[in-house]
Amino acid sequence: MEERRRFGGRREFGRERRFPPKPVEIGKEYEVDVQETSRRGEGIARIQGLVTFIPNTKPGDHVKIKITRISRRFAEAEVVSATE
Repeated sequence: MEERRRFGGRREFGRERRFPPKPVEIGKEYEVDVQETSRRGEGIARIQGLVTFIPNTKPGDHVKIKITRISRRFAEAEVVSATE
């Protein structure tokens, strides 16, 4: 069995680490409910479990957002419109 050393000395045996596909796409719009506030003061919503940061929102807001950035663990979005 082949042994590989990765970043920080972690070992993986014959297997590359893959990340599952994200439930969102850059440029697409979604309607979400903001549930929390981040340490930086941005609203946080979850789209199929993926944490999404939305500036200028607060818990309780129901907004239509557009995804602007996708990272391994989270996404960032901007508000398109507030919905009721």
